[in-house]
This record gives sequence, C-alpha cells and structure tokens, in this order.
Amino acid sequence: MGDDSEWLKLPVDQKCEHKLWKARLSGYEEALKIFQKIKDEKSPEWSKYLGLIKKFVTDSNAVVQLKGLEAALVYVENAHVAGKTTGEVVSGVVSKVFNQPKAKAKELGIEICLMYIEIEKGEAVQEELLKGLDNKNPKIIVACVETLRKALSEFGSKIILLKPIIKVLPKLFESRDKAVRDEAKLIAIEIYRWIRDALRHPLQNINSVQLKELEEEWVKLPTGAPKPSRFLRSQQELEAKLEQQQSAGGDAEGGGDDGDEVPQIDAYELLEAVEILSKLPKDFYDKIEAKKWQERKEALEAVEMLVKNPKLEAGDYADLVKALKKVVGKDTNVMLVALAAKCLTGLAVGLRKKFGQYAGHVVPTILEKFKEKKPQVVQALQEAIDAIFLTTTLQNISEDVLAVMDNKNPTIKQQTSLFIARSFRHCTASTLPKSLLKPFCAALLKHINDSAPEVRDAAFEALGTALKVVGEKAVNPFLADVDKLKLDKIKECSEKVELVHGKKAGLAAEKKESKPVPGRAAALGAAGDKDTKDVSAPKPGPLKKAPTTKSGGPPKKGKTTAPGGSASAGTKNKKGLETKEIVEPELSIEVCEEKASAVLPPTCIQLLDSSNWKERLACMEEFQKAVELMERTEMPCQALVRMLAKKPGWKETNFQVMQMKLHIVALIAQKGNFSKTSAQIVLDGLVDKIGDVKCGNNAKEAMTAIAEACMLPWTAEQVMSMAFSQKNPKNQSETLNWLSNAIKEFGFSGLNVKAFISNVKTALAATNPAVRTSAITLLGVMYLYVGPSLRMFFEDEKPALLSQIDAEFEKMQGQSPPAPTRGISKHSTIGTDEGEEGDEPDDGNNDVVDLLPRIEISDKITSELVSKIGDKNWKIRKEGLDEVAGIINEAKFIQPNIGELPTALKGRLNDSNKILVQQTLNILQQLAVAMGPNIKQHVKNLGIPIITVLGDSKNNVRAAALATVNAWAEQTGMKEWLEGEDLSEELKKENPFLRQELLGWLAEKLPTLRSTPTDLILCVPHLYSCLEDRNGDVRKKAQDALPFFMMHLGYEKMAKATGKLKPTSKDQVLAMLEKAKANMPSKPAAPAKAMSKPMGGSVPAKYQPTPVPVEDSVSSNIEAKPDLKKTKAPGVSSKAKSAQGKKVPSKTTLKEDEDKSGPVFIVVPNGKEQRMKDEKGLKVLKWNFTTPRDEYIEQLKTQMSSCVAKWLQDEMFHSDFQHHNKALAVMVDHLESEKEGVIGCLDLILKWLTLRFFDTNTSVLMKALEYLKLLFTLLSEEEYHLTENEASSFIPYLILKVGEPKDVIRKDVRAILNRMCLVHPASKMFPFIMEGTKSKNSKQRAECLEELGCLVESYGMNVCQPTPGKALKEIAIHIGDRDNAVRNAALNTIVTVYNVHGDQVFKLIGNLSEKDMSMLEERIRRSAKRPSTAPVKQAEEKPQRTQNINSNANMLRKGPAEDMSSKLNQARSMSGHPEAAQMVRREFQLDLDEIENDNGTVRCEMPELVQHKLDDIFEPVLIPEPKIRAVSPHFDDMHSNTASTINFIISQVASGDINTSIQALTQIDEVLRQEDKAEAMSGHIDQFLIATFMQLRLIYSTHMADEKLDKDEIIKLYSCIIGNMISLFQIESLAREASTGVLKDLMHGLITLMLDSRIEDLEEGQQVIRSVNLLVVKVLEKSDQTNILSALLVLLQDSLLATASSPKFSELVMKCLWRMVRLLPDTINSINLDRILLDIHIFMKVFPKEKLKQCKSEFPIRTLKTLLHTLCKLKGPKILDHLTMIDNKNESELEAHLCRMMKHSMEQTGSKCEKETEKGASRIDEKSSKAKVNDFLAEIFKKIGSKENTKEGLAELYEYKKKYSDADIEPFLKNSSQFFQSYVERGLRVIEMEREGKGRIPTSTGISPQMEVTCVPTPTSTVSSLGNTNGEEVGPSVYLERLKILRQRCGLDNTKQEDRPPLTSLLSKPAIPPVASSTDMLHSKLSQLRESREQHQHSDLDSNQTHSAGTMTSSSSTANIDDLKKRLERIKSSRK
Repeated sequence: MGDDSEWLKLPVDQKCEHKLWKARLSGYEEALKIFQKIKDEKSPEWSKYLGLIKKFVTDSNAVVQLKGLEAALVYVENAHVAGKTTGEVVSGVVSKVFNQPKAKAKELGIEICLMYIEIEKGEAVQEELLKGLDNKNPKIIVACVETLRKALSEFGSKIILLKPIIKVLPKLFESRDKAVRDEAKLIAIEIYRWIRDALRHPLQNINSVQLKELEEEWVKLPTGAPKPSRFLRSQQELEAKLEQQQSAGGDAEGGGDDGDEVPQIDAYELLEAVEILSKLPKDFYDKIEAKKWQERKEALEAVEMLVKNPKLEAGDYADLVKALKKVVGKDTNVMLVALAAKCLTGLAVGLRKKFGQYAGHVVPTILEKFKEKKPQVVQALQEAIDAIFLTTTLQNISEDVLAVMDNKNPTIKQQTSLFIARSFRHCTASTLPKSLLKPFCAALLKHINDSAPEVRDAAFEALGTALKVVGEKAVNPFLADVDKLKLDKIKECSEKVELVHGKKAGLAAEKKESKPVPGRAAALGAAGDKDTKDVSAPKPGPLKKAPTTKSGGPPKKGKTTAPGGSASAGTKNKKGLETKEIVEPELSIEVCEEKASAVLPPTCIQLLDSSNWKERLACMEEFQKAVELMERTEMPCQALVRMLAKKPGWKETNFQVMQMKLHIVALIAQKGNFSKTSAQIVLDGLVDKIGDVKCGNNAKEAMTAIAEACMLPWTAEQVMSMAFSQKNPKNQSETLNWLSNAIKEFGFSGLNVKAFISNVKTALAATNPAVRTSAITLLGVMYLYVGPSLRMFFEDEKPALLSQIDAEFEKMQGQSPPAPTRGISKHSTIGTDEGEEGDEPDDGNNDVVDLLPRIEISDKITSELVSKIGDKNWKIRKEGLDEVAGIINEAKFIQPNIGELPTALKGRLNDSNKILVQQTLNILQQLAVAMGPNIKQHVKNLGIPIITVLGDSKNNVRAAALATVNAWAEQTGMKEWLEGEDLSEELKKENPFLRQELLGWLAEKLPTLRSTPTDLILCVPHLYSCLEDRNGDVRKKAQDALPFFMMHLGYEKMAKATGKLKPTSKDQVLAMLEKAKANMPSKPAAPAKAMSKPMGGSVPAKYQPTPVPVEDSVSSNIEAKPDLKKTKAPGVSSKAKSAQGKKVPSKTTLKEDEDKSGPVFIVVPNGKEQRMKDEKGLKVLKWNFTTPRDEYIEQLKTQMSSCVAKWLQDEMFHSDFQHHNKALAVMVDHLESEKEGVIGCLDLILKWLTLRFFDTNTSVLMKALEYLKLLFTLLSEEEYHLTENEASSFIPYLILKVGEPKDVIRKDVRAILNRMCLVHPASKMFPFIMEGTKSKNSKQRAECLEELGCLVESYGMNVCQPTPGKALKEIAIHIGDRDNAVRNAALNTIVTVYNVHGDQVFKLIGNLSEKDMSMLEERIRRSAKRPSTAPVKQAEEKPQRTQNINSNANMLRKGPAEDMSSKLNQARSMSGHPEAAQMVRREFQLDLDEIENDNGTVRCEMPELVQHKLDDIFEPVLIPEPKIRAVSPHFDDMHSNTASTINFIISQVASGDINTSIQALTQIDEVLRQEDKAEAMSGHIDQFLIATFMQLRLIYSTHMADEKLDKDEIIKLYSCIIGNMISLFQIESLAREASTGVLKDLMHGLITLMLDSRIEDLEEGQQVIRSVNLLVVKVLEKSDQTNILSALLVLLQDSLLATASSPKFSELVMKCLWRMVRLLPDTINSINLDRILLDIHIFMKVFPKEKLKQCKSEFPIRTLKTLLHTLCKLKGPKILDHLTMIDNKNESELEAHLCRMMKHSMEQTGSKCEKETEKGASRIDEKSSKAKVNDFLAEIFKKIGSKENTKEGLAELYEYKKKYSDADIEPFLKNSSQFFQSYVERGLRVIEMEREGKGRIPTSTGISPQMEVTCVPTPTSTVSSLGNTNGEEVGPSVYLERLKILRQRCGLDNTKQEDRPPLTSLLSKPAIPPVASSTDMLHSKLSQLRESREQHQHSDLDSNQTHSAGTMTSSSSTANIDDLKKRLERIKSSRK
C-alpha cells in the first residue's frame, strides 16, 4: 500500500500525469472541482494545467478518460488561456475519444469541440475535424461529421466555413460504411438549410439514388431562414440585448439582420476554380484562323467545353479573348459567331470580376454585331453581353456603349437600348450617378424620336428602367423637353420593370437616400457591392451642404455648381423659363415692321431713319419707354431688334443715339423671350461697337444680357468668331476682356475650350500688345476653371510669351473660381436641386475636363510602332518609345482609345534596360495628364504594372514609378486601384522595395478617401506579414500605414483578420493594432470633399510635391550587397507566418490529395522558345550573377508558375531547406514519367538548381547533384541537346561547385560534367571549364584543368576553343601556379595533349619560363616510361589528330558544320579507353571519332599524313568484323533496344572499312523499305545523314586516292549510299526531319560528288552521277522546304566566298535554287518566310549588289532577284511583314529591294500590263500586238511538243528569244510539267552553245554534262515530259506508245515490262519476294534503279540528241547495258 499513499500526497497537477490510473482518476476529479471553483477566468491557476489538458482527453484508461473529458470541458468553458490548447486537444479528441465505444465519451468529446468553437476557435476545430475525415476508422469519421453538423446547426454558416465541408461531401457519400453515408446525408440536409440551392452544383455528381433521397429531404425543410441557436462569446452580450428588445416588443431589427446573413453564401464561392488555358488544344490559335469553317468550329467547340466549368482560375486570357472577339466581329459564318459568343459568356461567368479587364475590348464588337438578324445569334450575343456586364461596371463600358448608340443600323440601336435597360436593372440609385445617367439619357432621348418603332420601344424601356432605379427626381431634369405622350409611355414602362434588387432600390432613391443603408443592402447582388458602398457612403456630405448654395454659398460649393451648369439649365426649364432654347424662324422685314408697329408708337417707327440725329434720339427714347412697359409674352424681340438694325442701324454716327440703341438691345434681351435668331441679328453690330470708347460699355452690357438669354457658351463662340474675323484690334481686345468678365459671372460650364484656344492663339500672335494682354488675362481666368492642363496648349509659344502666361497663372494659383452670379436663373429651385443631387465634386471637375478638345490617336498607334516598342534591339525600342512620347505631346489631350499601346508599354515596364523603364514611366505620366479621368479604364492593365516597378532595385526608377502612380491617382481617384485583388497581390510579393514604397503610398492616399474601398480588406493579411518583415523599412512603413487601414476597416475587422496568424505573430500584431487604434485618425467627411473638390482648379499645385517623399523612403533602404541572401527570404518566412497560422498545414494536406495527382511539370507549347526570345530580347534579366539577387528569384518564380505545379513550386521556393529536399525527391520520382515536361522546362529546372548551388546546406547540394546525374542520363537517352541558353545559365555555376572542399561533391560534379558532354558538345563545354581555371579557388582551378585534360584525351584537339594554341597557352600559365595540385593538373593536361599530338605541343604553348619548361619536360619523360593504356588507339589517332586542328578551323568557318560536330559529340562518352566501353553506344562512339578524324584528312593533304593513312587503313578493317558479328543478333530483332541498335548501325555507316559500311547501309535500307519499320528511323535522320556525308567525304578524300582499293568496291559503296538516300527521301515524314545544317553538308557532298572527275573516268561513273542527279531532285522536293532553301542559300554564300571553290559548284547550287523557285507556288505556305528572308538578308549583307555584280557570272544576282521576285509575286505586300527575325534591317538592301518590287508590281497591275518575271523583260515590241505574239509562240510550243519537229521548234524559239530578248515565255511554260520546262531550257542552252561556237565542255573538267540537268525529276516524269504543252490534251495511249518505243530501243522486252509496277512504286516498295536476304534486296533494288536510269538516259537520247551526243561515250547503248548486267552479276557473286 506504500505506493498508494505515495501518490495521495502529490499535488493535483502531478497526479494528473501519474502512471497509475487511480492516481490520474483522483487527479482529474480534484481538477474538476478546482476548475468549477475558480471564478476569475484570468486566474494564474489555469496556466498550470495548460500542458495537461491534452492528456485529460487522450487517457488510455476508458474510465479515467471519461472523468478527464468532464474536467477538460469545464476547463475549456472557463479558462482564459484554453484557446491555446485547441489544436492538440481537438486532435486528441478526434483520434482517442471518437473511437471509444462509450456514447458518453463521444458526447463529451463533441461538447468540448463545440465549446472551443464558442470561445472563438472555430477555424482550428474545423481544421482538426476535417483532418479526422481522412482517418481509416469509420467511427471517427462519423463522429467528426456529426460534430460538424451540430456545430453548423448551433452556430450557423457564418461561424462554420462551409466550403471545406462541401468539398469533402462527395467523398463521404462514396464511403463503404453505411453509417458514414447516413451521416453525410444528415450534414448535407443541414447545409441545405443554410445555403439552399447553392449546394446543388457541388453534389451533382453523387449517386443518383442518394441525390434523390436528398431532394426528398430538402423539400421537407421549412422555407424560413435558419438562425443560429448558440453564439460565440463575443456575440453573447449582443444576443442578450436583442432578446431584451424583443421581449419588450421592440422591432425585430435583429431578425432582419439575420435574414440578411443567409443569402450571403454564393454557390460560386463553393466551387473549385478550374485551370483551362493549358487545356486548350495545342493548335487552337491556328485552327481558329483556319480557312475551313469546320476547323474553326472544332476549335470553338473545344473552348465551349472548357468554359462550361462554372468557376475558372484567373490567368492571362487576353489571347483567347482576342481570338473569340475576332470570330464574333469578323467571321462570316453566323453559327460560329453564336458559338464564340457562348464561349465569351462562359468565360465571363466563370471568371466574374476577373474578366472585367477584357470587357472593354469585347463590348463594342458584340454591340456592333447586333446587326445580325438571326434570333439564335442575337440571343447568344445578348447572353454574352449580359454576362460581361456583370464582370465590370457601367462606368467602365459607358464610352463604348454610347459610341454605338449613334449607329445607323436600327437593330443595333434597339439591342443597345435593351442592353442598357437590362444593365440599369442591376444598378441602384447609388451605382447610377448623375454623371452616368446624363449621357445615357441624352442618347436614349434621341432614340425615342427614331423612325423605327422597335428602337423607340427599346429606348422607352431603358428610360423607364432608369426612372424606376433612381426615382423621378433624378431623371426628370433630363426629360424636360419630352412631350407628355412620350413621358407617359416612359412612366408606363417604369411600372412594368422588375429590378434585380427588388423594390428596395427604387424606394431608397425616392427617399432621397437620407439613409444609405437600404441602398447598400439592396446592392448585395450581382452588381457587386463595391460600387454601391463607394458611392452611397458619401451621400450625406453633400446633403448638408445643400442650403448654403441658395445664398450664393462659399466658393467651394460654387465650384460644384458651376460645372453643373447643364443641370441648372435643365432646372430652368422646369420653372418654365422658356428663354433657354427658344427657336424661332427668321422673319422677313415686312412681317417685322408689322409686328413692331403693333407694339411701338407710330412716330417712333417713322423717325427711325430720320436724317436729324435729335429726331433719332427722341425716337430711341420712345422706343425704350415702350420696351420697358411691354410684357414678356407680348414682346416681339426679333421684330424690335430688326427695327433697331434698320438703316442707319449699327452704322449710326451719333454716339448718344448709339448708346440708347445698345441699351435697348440689352433691355429687350433681359425682358423678352430672346432667341438666338434675334441675337444673330444684333451681335455683329455689338462686336463692332465694343471697341468704341463711348459706346463700348453699352455694347458689353447688351452682350451680357444676350449671353444670359441665349447661354454664354453659344454667345461667346459667336462673339469670338465675329471679333476675330474683323481687323480692328481694339474690338478684339475688348471682346476678350468682356469674355474674361463673363466667365467669372456665368461660370465655365458648357464653354467650348477648343474654339477659344484657337482664337486665343490668334490673339497671342497679334501685333497689337493690347490684344495680347487681353488674351493673357482671359487665359488667367480660364486657368481658374481648367487648371494647369491649360498650359499644355501653349507650350510651343515663344519663351517670352510663355513666361507672361506663366506669370498670369502664378497670380491665379491658389485662388478658387468665384461663384457664378449670372446664368443660374433667379429661381431658387436650383439650390435644392443641386443639393439633392449631392453632385460629387469630381463630377464638376470632369465637366471641365471634358471641355478640353481630345484627339483620337489610336490610328497613330500602328502595329509597326507596337512591334518597334517590343523589338529585341533596345535602340529600336527606344525609338518606338520616343515616337509614342512625340504622339502624345503633339496631341496634348487624347481620347481613351489608344489601341495596342497599353500592352506594348506594359512590356516595357519590366525592360532590362532601366533607362527605357524610366522613359516608359515618363510616357505613362504624360498619358495620365493627356487622357485625364478616362485613364481609369487602364488602371488594371497598366496602372498595376507601374506599382510592380516600385519594387525595382534602383532608386531613381522607383522614384519615377511613384511619381507616375501619383500622376495617375490624381486623375483616377483611388477607387479603381483598390478594387479587386491586384493591389493585394502586389503587396503579397516579397520584395522589400515594393512593399515599403507601396505601403508609403497607401499611407499617403488612404487618409484622403471618404468611402471605404471594399477590397481593402484583401491587403490586410499581407500588411500583417509586412509588420514582421525582415526589412526594417518595410516594418516601419507597415506600422505607419496601419492606422489608415484601421480608419477605413475598423479595429474589429482588423483584429478578426489576425485569427489566421501564428499565435506568436498574432500577439505582436494585436499589440500594434492597439497602438494604432490610439493614433487612428477620424474619417474625413467634409475635408475629403475639399480635397477632391479643386482638382480642376488649384489642387494640382498641391499634388505636385507628392514625389518628394520618395526620397525619404528610398534613402533608408539601400541595403548592402551581402544582405542579398537574407533578403531573398524575408517574404518566404513572413509568408509562412501570415499564412493563416496553424490552419495552413491542414489546408495543404487537404489539397495535396487532389493536387499532387497531376503532372508536376506542365508542358507549355513553345514556352521554352518564348522564354529564350524574351531573354534574347532583354525583356527579362539574363541569368548572370555572382550571387542570386531577389529579382532573379522572383523572375524565375513567375516563369515557373505557368509550367510547374503550384504545390511543387511552393516547395521549391520555400525558405526552409527541407522543403527543397522534398521538392528534389518529387522531381526525381517524376523524372522518368514526365520526360516531356522535364525537357519542356529544362531551362527553368537548371536555373533553379543553380540557385541551390548557392545554398549552404550540404544535404540539398548532394540531393541536387544526385538529381542532375539522373537528369543528364535521361537527356542523353532522349538524345536531347542543351540549347545555348540552357548551357550558359547553368554550366558556369556547376563549375563553381567543382572546387568544393568535400571530396564527394567534387566527384559528383565531375561525373555530371562527363555526362553533360553527351548532351552538349565538348567543344562548347571547353570555354566554360577554361573560364573556371581563372577562379581564386585553387581546388576549382585544379579540377578544371584535369577536366580539360580528360576532354582533350577523349575528343582530341578539336575541342580546344577558340584555337588549340590559345587554349594551351592559357593552360600552360598554370604550370607556374602557387598551388601544387594546380601545377600538377596543368602539367598532366599538357602531357595528355602531348600523348595525342606529339612534339607540336611545344609550338602551341609558346614560350615558357625555364623552370616551367623543365618541369614539363620532366613530366613528359616520366609519362613516356609508363606503358600506354591503349596503344592501338593512340597509334591510330596520333596522325589523325594533328590534322584535326585544321579541320576544326574549317568547321568554324563553315558555320552549320559546327552543328554537325556537336551532333556527333553529343553521343561521346568521357572515357578515352575502349576497355571502358560496356554498352553498344560507347563502341560506336569511338568509331565516330575516327570518322571525324578521317574527315580531317580531306582538308589538309600533307604528304606524310597520307602515308600514315595508307598504313593505317587496313587496321580498322580488322576491328569492325568481330564487332558486327557480336552485335548482329540484335539486328534481326529490331525491338530490343531499337534506338541504340540504330545508333550503332548508323555509326558503322561512316566506318573506314567499306564492307562494314555496306553492311550497315544494307540493314538501314531494309528498315527504310518496310513501311511499318521505317518509323524506327525517326529521330535518327540527322545522325544518319551526318554519317552518310562523312562517308562520302571519306570516299572522296581517302578511298578514291587509294591505289590499292578496287574501284568497283567504291562504286558499290556509292550505289548503296545513293540507294539508301533515295529510299529515305521518298518517305516524306522522315525526309522532313533533316535539319538545315545537315542538308547543307549533304548537298555540299552530293554536288562535290557530281563534280568529281575521277568518278566520271570509271566505267560506271556516269551511272553514279545520274543517280546522284535523281537523288538531288528528291532531296529538293521532299525535305522540309524551309530547311533546304535555307541550306542552299548558305551553301551558295559559302561557295561564292570560298576562293578554292569551283565556279561550277556555285552554278549547280544555283540550279538547285532555281528548281526550288519553281516549286515555290506549291510550297510557299509551308515555308517559314521569316527564316528565309533572314538568310537572304545575311546573304545580301555579305554580298551587296555591287559585290554580286563583280562576280564572273551574272547568275548569282539573277538567282537572287528571281527568288525575291517569286516570293513577292506569291505573297504580295504581306512579304514585308515577314522581316521580323532581322535585327537591323538597314544592314542589307533587302527591305528596300522588296519595297521597290512591290511598287513595281503595283504599277504593273495598275497599268494592267502583263506581269513580267524579274529576269529583265519589260514588254515585247509594241509593233507585234499581243494576240499575234501569243499565236506565234503557241505555234512554236506545239512544234516542240510534237515528236517530229522538236528540234525545229526549239530552234525557232531560240531565234524568237534572240529577236525579242525581253519576251516572256513563262505563261506557256507554266502549264507544262517540270520536266518539260527543264527540257526546253536545256535545249535552248545547247543551241546557244552550238551557235556561239562554245562547243561542249570537255568531261575532264570534272563536271558531267548531265549535271546540266540538275533538276531532272523522278524517272516517271520522263514519260510525261512532252505532254500537255500548250493546253492540248494528250491521251494516255500516246504515252504508252512512246514508252514501248523507248523500251524497244533499250533492248528491254515489252511483255515482261507490262507486269512490272510503274517505276515510282518500284522505287518506294520493290516487288521482291520477302524471303530474299537483306543484301539481295539491296542489290535487286539497285538493279531496278539502274534500269530506271538507263531508260532515263535513253529518253534523253531520244528527246535531245544534240545534247546526248555530248553526254554519252561512244559505246552503243545495248553494249553498255550488257556490260552493266555483267558487273551486277559479279557484285552478287562476290557478296555470296
């Protein structure tokens, strides 16, 4: 019992932890009692048990556990600190309580969970419960679901987040356990209670039976809104109050509140966003442009399927929207228009507000498309535009909509009005302010008078809706002129309208919005409450101001009233002040006299034109009296002023009479209904008298009266134009003075600034100083109203004048414009009216700004300009930006439509050239001023990117960005900036500069806002993470901004947002919030008004200093460089902190289940190419640094976001190294399965790995190196070659690691470098490693030197870059290094070179110090004593290697050949010893080495080397034999490792042993001829062609020179090669794989072969050359047309440059080019013209015209011209769009040449003359009219086509061409076959040679005359050669007949031939029994080839004897054939 008493003595808390269950039981019981006794929730006693509560609930003894649960429940309920235990206790409850069999335990567990929720820990509890759903034990799952259900039922959907629950519901319904399914059903019913139908979509895919059961249950639920029955602690006091109110019978306002809570959940919010951009079909953008509508339809249907997803992930949809917009706007097929409209609807619905930025682009297109009549199209368009409207605001699209209202098409007008009506329904009184209503009503009023009834009805409906939404009071001013009938119709429509927000909205408006709440509540629906709150909040301000206006009010209000002039005009009307717009016809003088005599005394009328001035004066006095007594209605104003103007009228000479006259005019204007017609009668006279000293004042008075009657704007315009059409300077200056005063009296509203400015400019240029002074004074007055923007119009005035203007403006600075005293009518209504409208001050400002003349500049923003701005060359980009600045400067004020400019400028904001970034910012500042408030619509696409620039590392760039943002904000106000997530996304970026600048800016701007921006709350989490940022400045700025955030959001909201922080962070942030609460400024009410009021007037002055604070904020954060590493992480860590505290981990785990299933690397088509382009074009930073700076990491992050799974990216950029390890593990796992993805983002992966090299953690480094080894093994298996970009951004950093102190790491790095040589040519690796030898780290130097030695050992001297000499000199420097290891490495490397290269090393390394030299010699001696590891190899290699130096130099010169050597190198293993070769690959790689060396022999024929070669040549012959035998089993079974087998065979093609090569070729031929197997060659084509042309070089240089070799062997080898190639080039898919470089070398090889005179001398040489001829044609026709054309151009350039090259060579290349030109009409569409034009550009750069003309032959220039002419002819002016790849077009004459051609062709088409080819001809002699010429030529061609008269025809044609040298025979040749064309050309050439006496070229020159027929087509075409000459049809029988004759001549039996397939099929699929062996097959094939060639020869003979006389040797044809047959037999027997 001793034990018992032991524990009895222990204190309670220790008992609770005791190992004895009894002790624990006792402890729990006592604890329970203690807990119940403690009254103070903050008692320190609670803290003792803080760590024990988890043990209470997880006790292993069931009985004890029950007691523990009870105690825990009491603890949670009463303890202040209980919240801290939430996570661990709830997870304990889930895992250890919910699985208990006792119901009591489960109940207590649930109670504890609910209690935690009550103490405000709902989120943490929910987290743990959701985790519990993943438990394997169904009991636990059931209990968790039950707890969630109870929590929801008691606390309601506001506390329990439904989204995560709904997400797991479907999974629960699929559970095997019935209890889980039942529980799922119950919770689904509970959720339905709260959110109703929003639940249907997420559950649509569950089992139909379950769904049916649910539906039945749902129907039974009561319809009333549910209310929570239990409240959080913070809500309980509130609840108590509510209950008291209700018990006292108070109004159930609380109920109303709760009612409002429920619809808060939007089904959209519950959905998972789907990413669709990557799922678009790869060819979508091609298909959508396709000519066939079916293809376009397919593309659209694919999009339609994708956009059916109800919620889409945000992304860059600009291209997709552009494509769809194009279909809607331009597609002729209406079905597709409707389909595209549906797609847009889907996008808008799925993206919601995120689609807003594209709305402006699409709306005008859709509205204009309403011209379509088809109902389904109209319906689709309506749905689209309605969906789009919900994503934006009416304000944003108002410009576009109003622009379409003036369209002539009635359907467009009707549909636009209907759209406006539907849009209004979504608005509320507050989201439809007067400024919007005014232009819409004006446009709609035009429509109600339209001739089309449907347009009128639609307009009535729209106006009715507006009336309903904002109430009559707001709309009536605009409806003043509408007659009663129409007004009734509008009201009738208004009654029918159903608003989206119910009646509330209308009601609110009617109540004059005395309480903005109802309006706000009403707006909660789709229009988005953003707009509502923003506008409704400030309403009370203006209301209070209303009374002051009546009494004239302070200037502040006056300002607002003035611009509201148009409104005031409206109100005058209401009071019946008809003078406003009195229209009266012009009356004749008779009628006027009649009317005047009725009201004036008769004497008065008689004396008007008396000659006595006194009588006239008396008459005037009477006139005045009569006018004074007249009633307004009776006064015939026009008649009276006509009387006054009657002779002498305004020419009155007596000043007294004149003064009276002018006074009477003023009286009439004041007292009568004075019309503009009357005004026009007198104004001219008034202006004439205004300068008069005596009458001037009276004239001004009269003008003022008229201005009051007819509105100042109109009067002023008339007066100004009259004054400036006169010459009198006095009149001009006085008019200007009058206008200055009038503006002050009337206000500025409605004045036409444009008209004034031109007159003022005239005045400023006047010679008279008084006029100039008056003009400057007028400008001063205007400045008061217009503000500083006025100055822009006068910037180009002379400096002296400008300084006067500035001085005047200076005087006005700070003054506010006076309140208007006239023109606002005497009726008091206006006061109340203005007040009620609460005219927002901005409104006034906008009115003035709208008066400024705006110019449309979109037409100047051409695509050329945009492409200039995006050019690769920064100078051109700068030019583009300069042009834009010029355009904006010139225009001064511009319209908001600026075309493609925003996207272009946006791209420049992240330009790598900071000067351009600054220039762009300056342009954007200009743009803001020029566009004014309309710049609002560009905030999202241009404004936010400016904010991104605030994160730039350069001080001055940030300052410029801040100034720009301020300039924009000045125009737009803050609302646009704070809407949506954009700003919060910027703040989220972990860039310290960006954060501090942005927070500083917000701190400055937020205090001035009167209304709370709704989305401001989104910034709060990031603000909190800034409060804990590593960077002190960021923290300070965040603290400064805190009070201003709180000012708008309130303390409660801000404190609630801390709930997601970690506990430690939360406490800190709450403390700061408390502090900020004390300093919180009060929200500005009136002051805000004052702030925003004077924007048009004096405020800009206030705003100008804003850029100043930049300096302070900037100066403090210039951080020292070493901090870079630190700054990398600030964001990362703070992000983790702020990322919702404990909630984060579980969220991610939840996500991981689904997310991690997808691919980790997403394949983005052309993503890598685009990134390379961007880097090349300096759009992004080049990956080049000593330590990685923040911007590099950010950049990589953004680039990765599109192609790396989000969750993996989070791991990769985490601040914790363990996450990096995780990421690497994932990458290793996915390496094999996602090869394509890995290769697609290889550049990014390698860049990320370079960042890991800078980490200090060894485990990450090891893991990274491990991954790299696997990666490069995979890449070499995939035969991938690193791009230059990938290599240069990775290798230098890898080499840094070669100097690591740890041995293991160095070893790994070396292993990786070895493997890299398989994917990147060793010669390109060499410079990088060489650079590594310059490091300060001696280990690195030593390792790099060793690596260089290995490279030289394995690959020979040609890896040494730039030249072996330079490289070795650099290596030799290190012999004198301080470090022993480095010295040794340098010595060893040079010894290696010595072993390969012999004594020549000493020449290459140059002079060494004596000491170094002796060390080297010593080392060489020592190495010589050692037995060499591979003597055979070295013996072979030594002689060859020396030659390689030259060969390498040659390769460099040749360009694309470099490509070839790299392709060969790719497959090299690092090991230099054959013994190491275990796999097939390595064996053949050694072979390749030899070949490359053999290729060396071609270049430099030193006699000794040739000797060596002769000795060696038999050695390799012995080696291949066993190899072939050893591997041959593989070949029969092509499937075992096909790729490596093919590699091996290909390597043998280039073998030095002829038999080996023939055998390999035979096997490849076998593969190529079987269609099913030919595919296996795909991917190996370049490799095969390289091996082939290397073999050709080998034959040319070595075998042909070898006396001992039997030449028949060589012919046999040639036959095999050519046969093989022909097979290959008949399979188009394979032929197209050949790359440019390889094709160039192949053509080089083939043409060299044709020109080889040694072959011609052999018996079968002719045969070989013919077949080469045939092969060349195949290559030209079947290869990828871009590649072959490019290859030929480069080859021609090289051959013309090379002095050694024969002129014949170039000529043959040109013939090939001619052939290509003829093929162009058919192939033009498949050619990449940009690339070809780049090649031509380079050609013309190397060979300008002058240089070409100096060539011996005229062919090159003609060839070039023909090619360009053909391209121009085929493409037309579009050809000029294809110069995109050329950086600097001025380097060659290409562009000019093309322009000339285009011009030429335009002129030709213009004059309708025939299109001539460029070959020189202009027009045939005019004397022979065209018809005759055509007949004559037709006759000639008929002769050529007939068999008998061929020669005669050719002769005639030759004569004709000679006579008319510029004749065009092209049309006649065009319709004939290729063969016929070349036949005619050849014939003409032969005649020319005969006539000119040149004779034939002797064969010995090395070119066979067959080559004249380079362009011989395939043999089959011989047959058809002469058909269809000039439109005559020739039947097949004719051909058969000819064929028979040919066969007989050739000694072939006709009967046998009949059974044979046609020759073409012989070539592609030889009809041979399958049993034959591979060699037999090859030979039978060769024999067929031969036969076909012979036929070919004989057809030649027949068709052109003169020619064949030259080509054939004297032996007769039959003899020749027999001879060939014998030889074939011999070959066969020798093979056997």
